[in-house]
Amino acid sequence: MPGTVLHTGTTATCPHGGTLNIVVASPRVSVSGMPVAVLTDQGLVAGCAFTLPNGKPQPCVTTRWVAATTRVLVNGQPVLINPLAALCLSAEQIPGGPPIIAASQTRVIAT
Repeated sequence: MPGTVLHTGTTATCPHGGTLNIVVASPRVSVSGMPVAVLTDQGLVAGCAFTLPNGKPQPCVTTRWVAATTRVLVNGQPVLINPLAALCLSAEQIPGGPPIIAASQTRVIAT
């Protein structure tokens, strides 16, 4: 399924409102002046206030990318696109839900 290519300037949040920052390891390819995100890059979440019903804090702290492009690669790695197949995870690796992409570049589309 085609989608717009994600990059470090992508505006995204965890399902609970925490800010998702994509940390790109290799900034060789850019779109809209920002490095393209690939499957091996980190997604760090800050400011998530999720708490379990029993009162235990369980904030999202990282993201696990589940899938990416099949035909477009950067340095041999699949490129992340929107719609994004990923899960936000707590420090205990408990899934909190998929991240929400609010804004990204719209000029480059990949499959």
